[in-house]
Amino acid sequence: MSRLSDISYIKDVMERHGTDFSKALGQNFLINPSVCPKMAELSGADENTGVIEVGPGIGVLTYELSKLAKKVVSIELDKRLLSVLEETLADCNNVKVINDDVLMADIDKIIAEEFGGEKVAVCANLPYYITSPVIMRFLEGEYPIKALTVMVQKEAAERICAKPGSRECGAITLSIHYYCEPELLFKVSRGSFLPAPKVDSAVIKLNIREKPPIEPKNKELFFKLIKAAFMQRRKTAVNSVAAGLSKNKAEIIEAFKKAGIEENIRAEKMTLQNFSDLSDALA
Repeated sequence: MSRLSDISYIKDVMERHGTDFSKALGQNFLINPSVCPKMAELSGADENTGVIEVGPGIGVLTYELSKLAKKVVSIELDKRLLSVLEETLADCNNVKVINDDVLMADIDKIIAEEFGGEKVAVCANLPYYITSPVIMRFLEGEYPIKALTVMVQKEAAERICAKPGSRECGAITLSIHYYCEPELLFKVSRGSFLPAPKVDSAVIKLNIREKPPIEPKNKELFFKLIKAAFMQRRKTAVNSVAAGLSKNKAEIIEAFKKAGIEENIRAEKMTLQNFSDLSDALA
C-alpha cells in the first residue's frame, strides 16, 4: 500500500508543510488504497500515453499514474500543495506539476509542449463544484485527447452516463453524449476520503468519439437549445425553449412541427437527433 493513502502520513506531511484541507477548493483526499490503482489502470495510461491530471491533491492518483504513463502533467490550483507534492512525488521522475487553474490554463500549449504528438488521456478526482465546467472545458476544446477518466459525485455520474431520452437525462447528459461515449466504471463510498464528504462518488470514463453522432447546421444554437430545454424541467420543451431563448412560443411550436417532434414532449424525452433537427428548423 502506498503511504499516500495512510491517514497518519497525510496529516503529518500536511502539518509539516503548514497546510490543511481547503473546503473552498473542495479538497477531499483519497485514503482507500484500492481506488487509485484501479482508476489509473482503467484510464488507459501506458508507456505510449501522456496523462493530464487535474487537482492532484497530495499526489495519491498521480503516483499511480506515473507508474503506468509515459509522462504525467498535473495541474494544481492550490499553491500551498506545491511543496507537499514536491515531497510526495520526489521519486516520480516523469511527473510535472503546473500551478494553474484548469479552467484558465492554455491546454493546447500544455499538450504541445509536454506531450508533442503523443496520445493524451485525462484522469482526475474532480472537486464536485467544478465537475461539469472541467469536463466541458476538455470536450468543447476538442483537444487531441482519447479519453477522460474522472471521479465525480455519484448522482452526477449517473446523470452523465444516463441514456438520452431517459428520465435521468439532463442537459449535461446530451452535451457529453455529443462528444463521447460515457461509461460508469465503479462506485466509491464517502468513507474512502479524508475528510469524508456527505455523498458517495463514482468513477466514469468518457471515450472521445472520432466523430459526433449528429451534425447540426448551427452547433452553437444546438447547445443553446439543449440548455434552454432543461432550464424548466417541469414544463414542456416548447415552453422551456421559448422562455430560454426569449422566442415567441408560436415560432417554437412551428419549429417543433417542422422537425417532426411532438408539441407536448418534455426535454428528457428528446434525443440528440431531436435537438439537431430542431436547431436546423430554427436556423
